Amino acid sequence: MAYLIPYGLEWANLLVRWLHVITGIAWIGASFYFVWLDNAIRPPAPGSELARKGVSGELWAVHGGGFYNPQKYLVAPAELPAELHWFKWEAYSTWLSGFALLTIVYYFNAQAMMVDRAVADLSSWQAVGIGLASLVLGWTVYDLLCRSRLGRHDLAFGAVVFGLLSASAWVLTHFLSGRAAYIHVGAMIGTMMVANVLMLIIPGQRKMVEAMRAGRKPDPVHGSKAKQRSVHNNYFTLPVLFIMISNHYAMTYRHEHAWAVLAAIMAAGILIRHFFNLRHKGRTEWRYPAAGVALLVAVAVAIAPPAPSGGAAAGDPAAQFAAVNVIVSQRCVACHADHPTQPGFTAAPAGVMLNTPERIHQNAARVYQQAVRLKAMPIANLTNMTDAERAQIGAWFEAGAH
Repeated sequence: MAYLIPYGLEWANLLVRWLHVITGIAWIGASFYFVWLDNAIRPPAPGSELARKGVSGELWAVHGGGFYNPQKYLVAPAELPAELHWFKWEAYSTWLSGFALLTIVYYFNAQAMMVDRAVADLSSWQAVGIGLASLVLGWTVYDLLCRSRLGRHDLAFGAVVFGLLSASAWVLTHFLSGRAAYIHVGAMIGTMMVANVLMLIIPGQRKMVEAMRAGRKPDPVHGSKAKQRSVHNNYFTLPVLFIMISNHYAMTYRHEHAWAVLAAIMAAGILIRHFFNLRHKGRTEWRYPAAGVALLVAVAVAIAPPAPSGGAAAGDPAAQFAAVNVIVSQRCVACHADHPTQPGFTAAPAGVMLNTPERIHQNAARVYQQAVRLKAMPIANLTNMTDAERAQIGAWFEAGAH
């Protein structure tokens, strides 16, 4: 029955990943909508009935064949409504499913997914411990910064938090594999986001509701703190979304300055998000998306691989491929086959199979990019591919991959 364990983990990976995407869409959708709503509402006319009711802003919208008229109260309505909708389970479910996925993919297979011996020779428990510590320390430092005087100054605070995330990426890339470092920066940000909901936003809203039930006027400070953390979450979202898909792009996390690559891409996401936040307020500032796109272009240029040396030996094409075939059979086919033999893998990663000459030729460019240029494969170099073997594959490909 032991052979079914990897198969079961693969199904757990699939189902939990699906759940994570579903709950993430629900959370991000609600978050983006309410930030848009907060930016888009307009104050009522002075002396109007809405103004007398304490409404600070409203808007009219049409969607799905109906008209909507949401209103926001400056602090709270005069009376607590009988039915009040809360938005919290989307956030909690996203984090819980994300942590479960982190455990299944990374912590259950830490030697393959987290440890890169070219970076640091760690045991599985050490790697997992560093990953977990980053989540706790990230939230703790961020929360202390929010509560400090710095938290009152949005621009300075944002710059310091961005520095914190960039420094975290730098530290993690010196202990974990690039892929694991990236995903833990994302998990750190995700933890900050859900802890904002759990520790500040929902408790503050509960205090406001409790005050109304007791016949007291709610303290507006709870609303202002909740809004501040909600805005932080809004700016965190695009960096997290990039990190969620970054494992598909080894050119980023395998770069020698992977932390700087991540910092630049996160900054681009923040600038683009800021453009939309301003646009929802009626301001169009094209310099922000222009700066974000410029950053992305600069990253693409900076990490572009150098041109092949052109010094590949001509040699006998058949002999060159025979040597490459042996290397691929010894170092790659354990994972990249119809039925992988490498523990922890039940299917070929990304569906790439290299167990026949035809398949090697078909995926020649991909093998060259991942094994030679990026040295991202074999994953964690589990099969100990040597630099000489990578050079042999490179020579074959640069000579025409015949």
